[in-house]
Amino acid sequence: MAAFRQVPVPPHRKERHFRLKDDLSLNLSNEELRERYRFGREGINFISNLVSDDITRKTKRNHALTVPQMVMVTLRFLATGSFLQVVGDTIGLHKGTVSRIVSDVLTSLCNKRDQFIKWPRNVDETRGDFYRLSGFPNVLGAIDGTHVRIQAPSEDEASFVNRKGVHSVNVQAVCDAKAKDYWNIIKFIRMKPGKACKIIIACAILHNICILLNEPDIEDDGVIVGNDGDLGEHFNGHQDGRAVRDHISTTFFNH
Repeated sequence: MAAFRQVPVPPHRKERHFRLKDDLSLNLSNEELRERYRFGREGINFISNLVSDDITRKTKRNHALTVPQMVMVTLRFLATGSFLQVVGDTIGLHKGTVSRIVSDVLTSLCNKRDQFIKWPRNVDETRGDFYRLSGFPNVLGAIDGTHVRIQAPSEDEASFVNRKGVHSVNVQAVCDAKAKDYWNIIKFIRMKPGKACKIIIACAILHNICILLNEPDIEDDGVIVGNDGDLGEHFNGHQDGRAVRDHISTTFFNH
C-alpha cells in the first residue's frame, strides 16, 4: 500500500477590504468638512502642502493613501478625541495604520512650529484687540494653564499624578485676543507624556492655521468648552465670567 506524503497547507489569508475613497473625500461641502475635520477644503489643502514632503509614501501600491487623506485621518483623530481604534473603524483603517499616519503628520507639523507659534509683533494692534474685547488696557497676551489628562506612563508614573489623583501634563499657553477652541482631544489625550506633548504642540499649530485662514468656530452638540475643574452648582459659565471681568475692569482700570 502506497504511503501518502503529507504536504503542508499554507494558512488561509484573510481577504483585504478597501472602502476609503468615500470616507476620506474632499467632495463634500465646506460645512460638512468642518464638521468632521475642523477645516474646509482650503485648509485641508493648505496643511497637505505643508506636510507633503515629509509624509508622502514611496510605495507603488494601488490603495496607498494620498497626503490629503492622511491629513484628514489625523484631523479626524484630533477633532473628535476618539480612540485610534474608533477612528480606524469609522474610516476603514487598521488601528496600527491610523497610529502611524497620526504620528507622521504630527511629527511633520511639530517640526514647523517656529512658523506658526510666535509672540505677536504688532504690539499696538494686540493691545487694541484686547481693549476692545474686555476694556483692559496694555494687555499683550492672555496666559493660562491647564492639566491635560493622559494615559498613565510606565516610567516615573508618580510624577504625572496631579492633586486630583489623575495622570496629566501641565500645559501653560499665551494667546492673543482671537483665542478659540477647536480640538476635542485636548480634553483627554489617551497617550503617554511624549506623544501627548507632541499632540498639544500640533493642536497649537493647527489652531493658529485656523486663525490664519479665518476658519469659523465649530460648536459640538453636548460639548462644554472650558476647564474640567469643580465648577460648583452656582457657577453660570461665561455669564459669570463676563461679570467678574467687567467688575475688575471697572474697579481697577477706569480711572
